[in-house]
Amino acid sequence: MAGTTVEDRDFVHQALMDALADENVMVTRDDVNEVMGYPKPVAIARLLNDHNSGDHQPDEPYVMQIHDNFVNRMIRFYQEDPAVKSKKGAEETFAKLKEKGIKVALDTGFDRQIANAILKRLGWENGMIDLSVASDEVDHGRPYPDMIFKAMELANIPDAEMVMKIGDTLSDLQEGKAAGCRYVVGVTTGAFKREELMNEYHTHLIEELPEVLEIV
Repeated sequence: MAGTTVEDRDFVHQALMDALADENVMVTRDDVNEVMGYPKPVAIARLLNDHNSGDHQPDEPYVMQIHDNFVNRMIRFYQEDPAVKSKKGAEETFAKLKEKGIKVALDTGFDRQIANAILKRLGWENGMIDLSVASDEVDHGRPYPDMIFKAMELANIPDAEMVMKIGDTLSDLQEGKAAGCRYVVGVTTGAFKREELMNEYHTHLIEELPEVLEIV
């Protein structure tokens, strides 16, 4: 969602950095970018393992304490920040895909609380998309294919050859490959640049969402 269909102003990176800084764990944007797209508890645990000073063990309660801080920051941002908006052409692309009989599903490294805050803020819960899957609703988030398979189940899509996976992170592309999607499309105007996405499996790279209409 953030970076692919939603403008996030880099706030996901900043919120993770700030939540960790509250525990005196200092990480950089580049550090955070390495775990973008992953379920956020997994991302936090990895950052703690790499950068924790040793004051706390990166066990599940400590990870979830930091995650709660992150979630609160993100919900406030998506509820209140005037800069929150859909990515250029996102809603028009959704509408045109649905006109073609193509179902639109969003999956996200966020949990359901944050996903719902986004959907409500943008008004997408009332028919703009067909369904969404959050990382806390499956056993394994990205780069595993669980969220894609869950979306396929909900949409009654029997074969991943009928699926296009679109995302702006390396883990998005890895997820699409793991699921066996017919199309795995990287968006170069999000968390990763074209040069970085080029090194991961993909069928297409695009700058803006409306370009997917040319692919399908």
